[in-house]
Amino acid sequence: MRRWWGFNPPVGRSPILPRLRSWSRFGVAKAAVFLDRDGVLNIERGYLYHVADLDLIPGVAQAVRHLNDLGVFCCLVSNQAGPARGYYSVAHVEALHHRLIDRLDSEAGAFLDALYYCPYLSPPEGGIVPEFARWGTWRKPNTGMLVAAAWDHDLDLSRSFMVGDKATDIDLARNAGVRGILVQTGYGEQVLAGTYQHHAQPDYIARDLAAAVEWMIPFLARDQNSQS
Repeated sequence: MRRWWGFNPPVGRSPILPRLRSWSRFGVAKAAVFLDRDGVLNIERGYLYHVADLDLIPGVAQAVRHLNDLGVFCCLVSNQAGPARGYYSVAHVEALHHRLIDRLDSEAGAFLDALYYCPYLSPPEGGIVPEFARWGTWRKPNTGMLVAAAWDHDLDLSRSFMVGDKATDIDLARNAGVRGILVQTGYGEQVLAGTYQHHAQPDYIARDLAAAVEWMIPFLARDQNSQS
């Protein structure tokens, strides 16, 4: 598991994810499910200034566990502009992710295989902290986080899925060539109504992550059968 930050991401194992399955670079590339964080896994509450404010959406831990049990690679990809805006530090983002991982584990024994996030934000968009105030290929809807994950873990993007609650998540899916699922939690309903960001064209609209997983299962099962 690695933290990817910008143009030349530092290579290092993140201490925040306790379990890692072996994904051989010499094996067949695998399908993955990429997950946005706020509004998909945890309740959307804007910028989380207090770690204790991160709470999972009901049913999320069980949905992730379902993917775990199927042997599907689960990867979080999240824009986290708080450090660039000067709201809080990267250490605070990592503390939030510690809580996220703890909640998934405690509620259902669920886990993520990898986690990527982008703390960069360009000055025109509101970035003010010099270390992070710049444009980055990792910020959604750019494809950097997905490309990095695919390279790092031998993933086949053409057989993968992106689950998000924002139009930028669906734009990312299209840009990267993965199937895009818009959940109606978080900002999903506002995206569908055209009152947040812009209209999106997902491959599927799901009530929540659990419903998204149910929709993905036939595709994932066929994919696994074809690779066996």
